[in-house]
Parts: sequence; C-alpha cells; structure tokens
Amino acid sequence: MKGHTATHSENTARLSRIEGQIKGVKRMIGDGEYCIDIITQIQAARSALQSVSKIILEKHLKHCVAASLEEHNEAGIDEKIEEIMTVIKRMGK
Repeated sequence: MKGHTATHSENTARLSRIEGQIKGVKRMIGDGEYCIDIITQIQAARSALQSVSKIILEKHLKHCVAASLEEHNEAGIDEKIEEIMTVIKRMGK
C-alpha cells in the first residue's frame, strides 16, 4: 500500500539508535560489565523496539485500516482486524 515507504523510513533513525544500543550490549558483555547494567541496557532496547512497533501499528490503523473502511471493503476490514488482533496478542507476551 502507498505510504508504507514514508511510514517505515520515519523509523530508520530510531532503529539505528536501537542498533547502537544492541552493539553496546554486545560490547558490555564482551567487556564483562556488571550484569545488572547489561540487563538495564537490554530492557532499554526492548522498550525502544516496542515504541517503534506501536508507532508502526498506529500508522497501520490510520492508513491501511482507514483505507479499507473508506472503500467499504468488508473482507479487507475483517482481514485488518484479524491482523491487528494477532499483533496485540503477541505484544502481550
């Protein structure tokens, strides 16, 4: 669907920061740093990934789901709802 490129490219900087965090965790492990500090950094990276996920989900709702609603595409609407429910269930794990 149109707009995906713009939506996803907005998150490139966020993902680059997360990549840096992961590399930092790897370095911390290699350097034998304190376990609690490593866990703290892992939790920060997980939180950052969840934030990106939520942003993408919100954009999906506003664009992809809205398009199905505007088109009165019942099959598309049902499919989008099912996709969203699957994602929400995964987020809770």
